[in-house]
Amino acid sequence: MKVVILAGGLGTRISEETNIKPKPMVEIGGMPILWHIMKIYSHYGFNDFIICLGYKGYQIKEWFNNHYLRYNDVTLDLEKNTAIFHKGHSEKWKVTLVDTGDASMTGGRLNRVKDYVGNETFMMTYGDGVTDMNINELVEFHKSHGDIATVTTVTPEGRFGVVHTDQKNDKVTSFQEKHDNKNKISAGFFVLEPKIFDYLTEGDATVFETDALIKLVSDRGLRAFPHDGFWKPMDTLSDKAKLESMWEKGNAPWKLWD
Repeated sequence: MKVVILAGGLGTRISEETNIKPKPMVEIGGMPILWHIMKIYSHYGFNDFIICLGYKGYQIKEWFNNHYLRYNDVTLDLEKNTAIFHKGHSEKWKVTLVDTGDASMTGGRLNRVKDYVGNETFMMTYGDGVTDMNINELVEFHKSHGDIATVTTVTPEGRFGVVHTDQKNDKVTSFQEKHDNKNKISAGFFVLEPKIFDYLTEGDATVFETDALIKLVSDRGLRAFPHDGFWKPMDTLSDKAKLESMWEKGNAPWKLWD
């Protein structure tokens, strides 16, 4: 199953970092948060990624292009223009990097990678949040109910989109973007059927959260997967500092891999 990661936004609330790099390239423990997110999926055997690029997307392309070289010994024969790689380590990832436009909205970015996704169930998340959620359980939950989309929900810190659900069957009854209360919120980890592209009708201007999801709720096609464990986005320098502190202390709940 493919994993789409939205990595093209401006990241204005952490502009101290994003003035010089895209938000998914902001580092925690010396590695981009994008790498951390991909490691979470890879831990559960999902290694086929589609990265939606936008703002300073070339930096993400350069990072992946140099990834193998960075973590392996190499002998360069400058006369023969050859390179021999020696013992080292590289991730078992297939990564498709797609320029989805500097100004595209979240739904617009997703719509631009439709041909790369193909006609199959896929996952989607944002390039700035980490969790200790069991991805396999999320996928199995999605397969069990047969709806178009599943959104992971968590208890909020505040400032995020609120998800109201029917307690009998977990159907989402309303989706309210960025309202400060004590309800469950969207954690941004989705499983989606190809039919989701029918809801991305405004081209690059489509906002996934306020256009596609609201329509999906109206059609009773969105189900919530509750997660009671760790989840944290990196929206501000304070968020970055907290994640960095967890990593340095060896207390990073999202580090599921060895």
